[in-house]
Amino acid sequence: MTREQYILATQQNHLPRTENPQFYPVGIYGWRKRCLYFFVLLLLVTAIVNLAMTIWILKVMNFTVDGMGNLRVTKEGIRLEGISEFLLPLYVKEIHSRKDSPLVLQSDRNVTLNARNALGQLTGQLTVGADAVEAQCKKFEVRAGEGGRVLFSANEEEITIGADRLKVTGTEGAVFGHSVETPHIRAEPSQDLKLESPTRSLIMEAPRGVQVSAAAGDFKATCRKELHLQSTEGEIFLNADTIRLGNLPVGSFSAVPPSSPAPQQTVYELCACPNGKLYLSPAGVGSTCHSSSSICLWH
Repeated sequence: MTREQYILATQQNHLPRTENPQFYPVGIYGWRKRCLYFFVLLLLVTAIVNLAMTIWILKVMNFTVDGMGNLRVTKEGIRLEGISEFLLPLYVKEIHSRKDSPLVLQSDRNVTLNARNALGQLTGQLTVGADAVEAQCKKFEVRAGEGGRVLFSANEEEITIGADRLKVTGTEGAVFGHSVETPHIRAEPSQDLKLESPTRSLIMEAPRGVQVSAAAGDFKATCRKELHLQSTEGEIFLNADTIRLGNLPVGSFSAVPPSSPAPQQTVYELCACPNGKLYLSPAGVGSTCHSSSSICLWH
């Protein structure tokens, strides 16, 4: 036996021994144990409720591998089916509908589409409101189709209408504040064409001539004061079977004796040559026309 073992053996033999030893329990007892069980049970119930709510949300929102509800995530982007509401601004590169359904943008107030450049400055805006549709841009175009011809174009300098025919159906017609340049103005079949300037003059100009034609009706020119027909270099040509001048004043001729101091009264007659020229000739005097077959119209 070693020395250390001998010392330990002799020390254990000299320890005092109690006749009634006391034992102390180890663990949680009493109200502490009941509180622990209560908190464990509460945690278990909370976990079960959270799991049930998660399953219910997944079921209601229709979460799938491809997306959530009407929202589908594809390789080309995000696809929405049905009616979708956006409470905040939407920033996208392209919006298009399905091939078999239209695209509808709806708002309680207005729908505004903005276009900005790389610096964030506003370059174009289209606003569809309850009272008007407003477009703010440098140039506005309406085309017949993708890559088709321009039907309507407007910019700061001019407005161009590329349609084959411009039709105005309003009862008051069309009002132009300035000049109008057009090669042809025509009314609808069985309808009248009226050019009117209520308070100012109406001027029609053309460097190679102005032609007014009524193929199946009358042509009337009415004015309050004088009606002037003037040709600076050519002639005024009236071609008709009958030329009538109405409401002409009728004068009377009275013979004046030669000895009377009153001036002699000269009577003229209006004659026409075969070439259509009109001339005045004193009554009883030979014709001044180059042709001898002149016709006297009236005295």
